[in-house]
Amino acid sequence: MSNSPDKRNEWRAIFYVQARVAILFVPVVASLLIIAALAGNERKSVPSMIDPTVTGSVR
Repeated sequence: MSNSPDKRNEWRAIFYVQARVAILFVPVVASLLIIAALAGNERKSVPSMIDPTVTGSVR
């Protein structure tokens, strides 16, 4: 492989583009983790006997 400055500049540019794309996905991944953590807290170990989807008029 040649060790020319042009090749190094090309690789550096490719790494910069990859880093910018990765930075764009950081907020997406962080928000998905927050949503998963919040959704996981709503689970109960023992299911309740009352169905919350049934309204008072149906009972």
